[in-house]
Amino acid sequence: MSEETTTAGHPGGADAAVPQQARRAELAAALTRTRARLAAACRAAGRDPAEVSLIAVTKTYPARDALLLAELGVTDVGENRDQEAAPKAAEVAAAGVDLRWHFIGQLQRNKCRSVVRYADVVQSVDSVRLAAALDAAAAAGRDRPLDVLVQVSIDADPVRGGALPDDGDPDRGLGAVADRVATAGSLRLAGLMAVAPLGWEPERAFARLAGIAAGFRAAHPQAVLLSAGMSGDLETAVAHGATHVRVGSALLGMRSTLG
Repeated sequence: MSEETTTAGHPGGADAAVPQQARRAELAAALTRTRARLAAACRAAGRDPAEVSLIAVTKTYPARDALLLAELGVTDVGENRDQEAAPKAAEVAAAGVDLRWHFIGQLQRNKCRSVVRYADVVQSVDSVRLAAALDAAAAAGRDRPLDVLVQVSIDADPVRGGALPDDGDPDRGLGAVADRVATAGSLRLAGLMAVAPLGWEPERAFARLAGIAAGFRAAHPQAVLLSAGMSGDLETAVAHGATHVRVGSALLGMRSTLG
């Protein structure tokens, strides 16, 4: 049976109980495997496993999967698109479940007012203009500061997302973006996020990121979080200092083409 079939919507009522129980068992097994990988990676790196948080990336999967993961002890979930994340977060909240929502996808400025209503962390701020828009939205739509990670481009490719390290660009330069977030009244600069560039070996990518992060923390010593590593490369990310890993397929299975 394909992953799409096993995670497709089930009608309500008694008939839904069996597939729901089966899905819970799938997720429990995957979560056990993933936690074991994280623990092993931390041992290999000489780190305390408590230093590394798991973010379950639930994009393209239904709110009931997020609810099942919460039952299994997951506290942090990540989403890429506001149009999917907003109703999913509302459904989870309506069920009385408290999860920490991370927005990790490319964020358009016109979506900021929606995102600040449910996100606890936005990990993909990569321009001064976006930081300003998010700050304004958070000031109007929240009663507490919003945690922000600046997404940094490891390979400094201006075509892809991410602030540019070692660059004086007034909108996209890492220093300019970090300073704008750090001085925002309704944002809190918490650290960095990055994705290994296509074609780069994880060791090369995350070693480069560790160097960027060291310089970043020298300028912003309170911003200690580092979100890096996914299902295929989390061990290397942990070895190079990741405090958060974003795991999707290893937990939930292969996604449909919608994500």
